[in-house]
This record gives sequence, structure tokens and C-alpha cells, in this order.
Amino acid sequence: MFGIGGGELVFILFIVLMLFGSDKVPEIARTMGKAMAQLKNATNDIKSEIQKGAEANGLDARSLNNLTGNINAEIESAKSNLLGDSTNLLGDTATEIDKVKEDIDSLSGPIKRQR
Repeated sequence: MFGIGGGELVFILFIVLMLFGSDKVPEIARTMGKAMAQLKNATNDIKSEIQKGAEANGLDARSLNNLTGNINAEIESAKSNLLGDSTNLLGDTATEIDKVKEDIDSLSGPIKRQR
């Protein structure tokens, strides 16, 4: 809950109780509950207005899903074109590293660890 643990929540509630008193806390909670309900209703009203406007302009949920599906397909296509075939990238690197290692060993001899 917002990164607040149980101890911190109890401390915050204690501070609120000390500041406002036990008679004001239920009133504050009711007011906050009403505000949250009004915010939820306003959000739902805005969503319904946007949906009505989209339907009035000929956009429905299916066409929007098709549009976003096409956009997602284009993004995936662009990613695959940009990255290309990257499966052999690590394999080629490993073989190049082995070649360089063999060249170094042939020039200096194998490295022996001293104990």
C-alpha cells in the first residue's frame, strides 16, 4: 500500500488521532470516503462521454482493437527488422573469442597458474 508497512501505518494513524482527536477522525474518514466516491463517479462519467464521442464518430471497441492490433503488429515487425537474426550473434562471438585465445596461446604459450 504505497510502500507503507504496518508499523508506519499505525504511526500515521496515531499522529492523526493526536492532531484531530477521536471525535473528528470519523468525520474526516466520512468526508474522504465521499470525496473518493465523487472522484470515481466523475471518472466513470468522463469514460462514458469519451466512449459516446468515439461511437458518434464511427469508432467502436472492435475497430479500436483492430487499430491497436495493427499498430502492435507493425511495432513487432519493425523490431524484428531492426534486430535481424540475433540468434547466431553469441555463437559467432564465442568462436571469435576462442580463435583469439588460441592465437594468444600460440604466441605466448599456455598460461600456467602458480601456487
